[in-house]
Amino acid sequence: MDPVRHLLELAPLAGEEARGAYVARHLPGAQRDGVGNVWAGEGRVLLLAHLDTVLTPVSPKRVGERLYGPGVGDNSAGVAVLLSLPPLPGVVRGFTVGEEGLGNLKGARALVEALRPQVVVAVDGYLPGVVDRALGSVRLRLRLRGPGGHAWGDRGNPNPVFALAEALAGLPPLVAGLEASLNVSGLKGGEAVNAIPEEAEALLEVRSPDPLLLEDRVEKALDLVADVARRHRVALSWEELGRRPAGTTATSGLLQAAEAALAAVGEKPLFQPGSTDASAAIERGIPALALGVYRGGGAHTQEEWVLPQSLWEGRTVLLAFLERLGVG
Repeated sequence: MDPVRHLLELAPLAGEEARGAYVARHLPGAQRDGVGNVWAGEGRVLLLAHLDTVLTPVSPKRVGERLYGPGVGDNSAGVAVLLSLPPLPGVVRGFTVGEEGLGNLKGARALVEALRPQVVVAVDGYLPGVVDRALGSVRLRLRLRGPGGHAWGDRGNPNPVFALAEALAGLPPLVAGLEASLNVSGLKGGEAVNAIPEEAEALLEVRSPDPLLLEDRVEKALDLVADVARRHRVALSWEELGRRPAGTTATSGLLQAAEAALAAVGEKPLFQPGSTDASAAIERGIPALALGVYRGGGAHTQEEWVLPQSLWEGRTVLLAFLERLGVG
């Protein structure tokens, strides 16, 4: 089967349901669960490619050798490569929902729990990348509340937007020089230009491959926001929206198999931390990693691109990897 053809057919499809239906039509023996996952096969090795994208896919455009379009790489290309494999003994091919955004790995977690594999490999990312460490994350929604009021008549009242802005501006130094990151999005606050907002909110994500550092930075971030809220005389509340584990379960056998597989296309592995469906296995202590299977760039942007012919390289790598593991 041609992974490039699958990529071209998948790339414009928006939504997990449409993509899942496409995969089910082209996957012999396909099964579906109540979460939205699609899978087929039996065995100890579970290969996972996520169906969802960060941005809504549109019909891709070709410019030179590149194919451009949101979601054309992450993870349409991974889905296309995995779908192009034939049925293989000892291998389950799984296509998951809920990997991106606030999906919280719900698809991968459901399949890992139901199928109980011995090895999990996420088919996701750029060649020659190999994710051998899970990048942990904590996602929070922060809310600051005040009494509101008239912009002139109640001008002495606290403004939760000002408090939120000051708090967010103070967060970046918390991860400076550390193997950690902070991101903020989803800002909301106020409805009218002449009304003091009653509420302001933001989404906060903290990431690190070090589980202890991750928890410490989350605690420090919340302490900072709480201190600013007290000084501005506004109330703070927060809720946890999702959590992904940090750590590693990649065995020497898996790492050696990845190295040998990439040698088949003249590459050496670029080992790195990352947040993939493999994290659902890592949190259960199951040996796992993620293999990149295409060449491209611009992930999570409108200008995302791939080199379509590189999917054949990714397919070669994936098959060589399975052969090294003694399956397929």
